[in-house]
Amino acid sequence: MNRQRLTDRTYRTIGYIDTASDGKQTGHNAQFRTVGHYDPRTNRTVDAQYRVVGYGNLLVSLITA
Repeated sequence: MNRQRLTDRTYRTIGYIDTASDGKQTGHNAQFRTVGHYDPRTNRTVDAQYRVVGYGNLLVSLITA
């Protein structure tokens, strides 16, 4: 599992993206609450309730929203 930390322009942590070995990614906000998932096989991003948000990797937009 690989974790990428996302920061704003003042280097304050706003969230994290975890990447699994199969390429699936999970987005978390700064409090480690899951905000969404991205599956590269289907090329879909879903929110925490598994509703389709859109196509392509949109996790960053879910974290900053």
